[in-house]
Amino acid sequence: MSTIEKALDKLGAAATASPAAEPVIEKAMSAADEAINAPAVQVTTAAAQATATPPVIAEAVEASPRNFIEIDLQSLSNRNFVSMATERRLIYEEYRVIKRKLINNAFGGLSSTLKHPNLILVSSSRPGEGKTFTSVNLALSIALEQDKTVLLVDADVLRPNVSRTLEISTPLGLTDYLSSTDIDVADIIYSTNVERLKLITAGKPHHLSTELLASDKMIELVNEFASRYPDRIVIFDAPPLLGVNETAVLAAMCGQAVVVLEENKTKLNELDKALSLLPKELAVGFVINKAYYSRDKGYGYGYGYYAE
Repeated sequence: MSTIEKALDKLGAAATASPAAEPVIEKAMSAADEAINAPAVQVTTAAAQATATPPVIAEAVEASPRNFIEIDLQSLSNRNFVSMATERRLIYEEYRVIKRKLINNAFGGLSSTLKHPNLILVSSSRPGEGKTFTSVNLALSIALEQDKTVLLVDADVLRPNVSRTLEISTPLGLTDYLSSTDIDVADIIYSTNVERLKLITAGKPHHLSTELLASDKMIELVNEFASRYPDRIVIFDAPPLLGVNETAVLAAMCGQAVVVLEENKTKLNELDKALSLLPKELAVGFVINKAYYSRDKGYGYGYGYYAE
């Protein structure tokens, strides 16, 4: 029995999913280009969506007109990311399954049982399991929705990977805003050539990263994200759960979490430890990344619902 199979048998007891929100686990094959150190997709969990169109007026959040980033969508498509192309590809369908559940949790009838249901933490137990690949694909997939917007925040301030994955560079990011009194929220939010997608990059490395993420300023910013716009989903690409204090701090501010597992690599005992660090009231779902693909049988899909 593989690590993932064992994990799936045990997840019912280990997962910290909210009783109201049902995470889905779905195996899909890895299509990702290893160039980004974020493997291929695997389907799992709920789907989400959101965006920030944030101004900084009265604590609202909106990108400054000068903050615009052109994302190379063709490069992303070549590396097996969701793109804006009209062609139908399996990866699009995989992320449609994931995002739909997250969106339902965020805006459906069960959203009242979650704190900040439109704020979604994406993490893994250890580095290299594909969390950034998953975060970026979720954001791109949600941006295809006609009535939702999404804000992708690179909250992995220790080892930021969103900018590298998107092949972009920004002068200011999250840590710059949190550590300064002269930078407005509008200065760190970037509009993109994907109409409903906005970005906040990690910012410069800071020796007090945990303290910055736990600060009142961060809490106010998160509350702004959660309540200012009714159609927004915010995705936090967070550090791995094990060995990093920042992730637990972020998790306490979110309503949902997507934990990325790598087929035949993620260890069950590490998954247990990672899940124990998440708040009990959090709705937790799982994405199995780099799942085995058989040319004869194609992709295998499995669904599991977990609640405590």
